[in-house]
Amino acid sequence: MPWKNQGGGPWGQGPKGPWGGGPQSAGPRPPDLEDLLRRGQDKLQQLLPGGHFSGMGIALVLVGALAIWGLSGFFRVQSEELGVVLRFGKHVRTVEPGLNYHLPYPIETVLLPKALRVSTLSIGMSLIDDPARRGRTMRDVPEESLMLTGDENIVDVDFTVLWRIKPNGVGNFLFNIQNPEGTVKAVAESAMREVIGRSQIQPILTGARNTTEQAVQELMQKTLDTYGSGVLITQVQMQKVDPPTQVIDAFRDVQAARADFERLQNEAQSYANRVVPDARGRAAQILQVAEGYKEQAVAEAKGQSSRFTKVYDEYKKAPDVTRQRIYLETMEKILGGSEKLVYDGGGSGQSVVPYLPLSELTPRRPPSTASQQQTGGTR
Repeated sequence: MPWKNQGGGPWGQGPKGPWGGGPQSAGPRPPDLEDLLRRGQDKLQQLLPGGHFSGMGIALVLVGALAIWGLSGFFRVQSEELGVVLRFGKHVRTVEPGLNYHLPYPIETVLLPKALRVSTLSIGMSLIDDPARRGRTMRDVPEESLMLTGDENIVDVDFTVLWRIKPNGVGNFLFNIQNPEGTVKAVAESAMREVIGRSQIQPILTGARNTTEQAVQELMQKTLDTYGSGVLITQVQMQKVDPPTQVIDAFRDVQAARADFERLQNEAQSYANRVVPDARGRAAQILQVAEGYKEQAVAEAKGQSSRFTKVYDEYKKAPDVTRQRIYLETMEKILGGSEKLVYDGGGSGQSVVPYLPLSELTPRRPPSTASQQQTGGTR
């Protein structure tokens, strides 16, 4: 029903308006502000000298307010913090942990970053709540951990980064980068992907972890320094480096086959190292013997040809004499070892057989081995 039909409306003289002289509400009434201010002024006048706002009282109030304002500049820096003092928004100084003072607000303000605390950042894994275990458990994050190697293999890498704020870089940390943890995580993932992308999978899985960690740390620090982030990377730790779960069994088979190949290759190399030098020594020995025989045969041939040449020269000078000499020397060689004696009487016509000392003409021979065995040998 409209208010005009109720005899005067809400701001009129009618008795039924909601804020006018209508009927009284039965609920609690709001406090009277004027009454509260009046009571506060009365109590303040009782505290002030003279019981009212005199000049001395106003001065004391101002002094007290200034004292409270000045004391508001004290602040405490905790053990893992550094105090960054700003004057009208500009960084003017950095203070160490402990009780410190800055000009009260709004002249100076202070920021308290955790500059002395080493933070840990995990890439490729994250902690999630596990109601079954009533705690937190580690979950793999494949979109962060799966990386492509230089030989076009995929490797699952989980790693952590330890970082902190540089001692003299707290100002850069606060004002040069936004979302420091997200920036460090993005730089860490990018650096690891770059290092993995230019490496082979086999060294990464075996003996090149320290080299990879060092390369990632250096690349991260270089990148963050170009940003002027004021972040110091203290360590990079590779927690897990494995092939993807889907191919890990096949990869282990390949690794076993490669280990067998290397073992057999080493055994063959060891056998070759033992046999080849012996064969080379024997070959060298045979060559030396052959070379000696060659020199001997050549020397003998040369000697025989020289002797034949000399005989032939003598033969040309005196063919009959030489021929007779050759005949005699040949017969001497043929009959020299025979026990028969050939006597040429010379056709002198002698009737008396000359005396032949056969025992002296027959050359003495050494006793045969058989006779020595029968007689026991000479002693």
